[in-house]
Amino acid sequence: MRATVEELFLRQAEEWPLLATGVAALAGARTRDLGRDGAGPLVRHIPHRAASTTAKVDPASIARRPCFLCRENLFPEQRGLPFGGDWTLLCNPFPIVERHLTIVHREHRDQRIGGRLGDLLDLAGALEGLFVLYNGPRCGASAPDHLHFQAGALGELPVVPAAARASGPALDVWGARTLLLRGARESVAAEAERALKLLAAALPQEPEPWVNVVAWQAPDGTFVLLLYPRGKHRPEAFHRGELVVSPAAVDLSGLVVAPVEKDFERLTAADLRSVFEEVTIGEEVFARLLGGLGGTQ
Repeated sequence: MRATVEELFLRQAEEWPLLATGVAALAGARTRDLGRDGAGPLVRHIPHRAASTTAKVDPASIARRPCFLCRENLFPEQRGLPFGGDWTLLCNPFPIVERHLTIVHREHRDQRIGGRLGDLLDLAGALEGLFVLYNGPRCGASAPDHLHFQAGALGELPVVPAAARASGPALDVWGARTLLLRGARESVAAEAERALKLLAAALPQEPEPWVNVVAWQAPDGTFVLLLYPRGKHRPEAFHRGELVVSPAAVDLSGLVVAPVEKDFERLTAADLRSVFEEVTIGEEVFARLLGGLGGTQ
């Protein structure tokens, strides 16, 4: 499957000028390490992501625009690869990582992860060397009206080596309270679904718990899944106009997208820790989640 994805990218970059422009912009993007010894977190200045970072995702705004993930509304040059009976892999023309894919459900249905974690892991197993992610509708998804995942080069995420060193089930690298699950596909999917049920019982979030999810397959064949339970969509500094950062799965995994240059230049590791602590769930609720799963912090 990965070889076919490579062929798709090469062909689309030749046929689709918008993708070629996005890939070139990513290649020229500046990335700054805010940590020590190259361990991250990283901040990346990508001006072409401004529209996604600041997207209005309230129901009225969504209703006023056509769904850009439905087949009839795709770019004329855009081609895809089918996966199973439900999914299509598309090259993302506004990439934030190498080999950035958008993985779209064939039907127009709301962005929901419940019951779909197995699909996400199946994709991670098929896409060697890539991660697969889910952004919830109140957690960074700019198309909350159409079920989709994303994927990208695994080596881009600073959280990957941090997760390899951690035993789990708790992971706190840069302030984002994170559930770390590792094991066979069936056990990881079942534990993640159980975590969603525990969060639904603990938090008044509708229609399902607000989460970001990132998964990949490790070299030994086991699966790694990070679940970021969310308390807020965006930090207060965003709403006050002080900072154009809207954390989603990639950001929480240690690669923060800064579409505005001044934010790229001034952000510190302490700033990001404050943002991540603000938008993920509180310590008490997270501790209850771990207790419900039988883990300790």
